[in-house]
Amino acid sequence: MTQVNSPEPVIDANLAVARDALLSEQSVTRAAARLHTSPAAMSRTLARLRRILQDPLLVRAGQAMVPTPRAQALRDEAATVVRRLGALLTPGTGVDPAALHTTFTLQTADLVGAALAPGLLQLARQEAPGISLRFRAEELEAGSALRDGRIDLEVGSIDHVDPETQVEELLTLRMVAAVRPGHPLTEGTLTPARFAAAEHVAVSRRGRFTGPLDTALAEHNVSRRVSAVLPSHLAAMTLAARSDVICLVPAALPGAAPSPLTDAATALGLHLLDVPLPLPPLTIGMAWHPRHAADGAHHWLRNAVRRTVRAPGSSPS
Repeated sequence: MTQVNSPEPVIDANLAVARDALLSEQSVTRAAARLHTSPAAMSRTLARLRRILQDPLLVRAGQAMVPTPRAQALRDEAATVVRRLGALLTPGTGVDPAALHTTFTLQTADLVGAALAPGLLQLARQEAPGISLRFRAEELEAGSALRDGRIDLEVGSIDHVDPETQVEELLTLRMVAAVRPGHPLTEGTLTPARFAAAEHVAVSRRGRFTGPLDTALAEHNVSRRVSAVLPSHLAAMTLAARSDVICLVPAALPGAAPSPLTDAATALGLHLLDVPLPLPPLTIGMAWHPRHAADGAHHWLRNAVRRTVRAPGSSPS
């Protein structure tokens, strides 16, 4: 004979709240006022509770109502249940960064990671010493990695358009040419023709020899020779510091505060030259999955990235 399982009982949280009010106030009228409802509605709720619990709960004693033994036994438990329901349904009040103990995984290009890491670590030491940071290279498809939780934040040039991904622009940069001190191009006027005639190193994770610079050169009927393609900006900059090749690096817009993304070029002693061609700007942003939007710990991380990347005095959006 097949046994049929009984359906799970439906739990009405409103009944728990009403029961707590009735047992605390020991008055239908006062319980109704506490829950902003009518005495008639509260009387119906009391009748429903009596049927469910098979106990009168409150009985008349002259002009007052007194609890039954069952009601007295349930009073403290009812109050505890309501407090827990309130905690479950109350919006988060944020977190104390100093109490956080977690690891955040960020996906960045090597140059962005090198620029971010010192500032983020300094903020973590000051505000959230229990936080650890893991930087990953741009090896994962960022949209799915954010969705799957393999990375917490992507920082860099955000080029994917997954509809659920939340993206915030942080700053806009321009591309400049970086050469070693004493490079021939540091003397005289830098024309498109001279620029194209020099030896170039390109940066591409996919091994591409061409990019927006080649499009701009073609409009002047010139082309460049790329002698090497490297997957890393830092490797390209190191090569430029030790040879006569040119590499492109990001720099702040004219009149803007210096960007930490140029620190590596400065540390290598590279000389920065304005490119004599109109190149599209580079927008640096950060992207995250919406499940982290209201998370207090992730909010601290995003704000820390803003403070590290943006110029001092800029206000976070």
